[in-house]
Amino acid sequence: MLLTAGIGEADDIARARETSQGFGRFVRSLVGLDRAAVSETFGEFLAGGTATAAQIEFINMVIEHLTDQGIMEPGLLYEPPFASVAPTGPEHLIDENKVTRLFTKIKAINDSAVA
Repeated sequence: MLLTAGIGEADDIARARETSQGFGRFVRSLVGLDRAAVSETFGEFLAGGTATAAQIEFINMVIEHLTDQGIMEPGLLYEPPFASVAPTGPEHLIDENKVTRLFTKIKAINDSAVA
């Protein structure tokens, strides 16, 4: 489709696929994700009205990143800007069970870009 539209050469597309670890991830990095869909995916972390302000801010940062970038390497949760809210990572804010679910959800979103 891109070649037909005259957007780049075959080598450019192959390079983008390789750099992004797949063409789906490349496209996702360009267009991001629907905010409502990402918010729904992470809704369990904010449901019930028991989340602290820091937890809400952290999850909203994850949602924002995925909305803008379409994918997320889980290691980013330990780096700025996330570290400004959770200096030692998500374990600083949420229990181990939820941290595991957070990583599982991020991995599922990333994997869906490859499919």
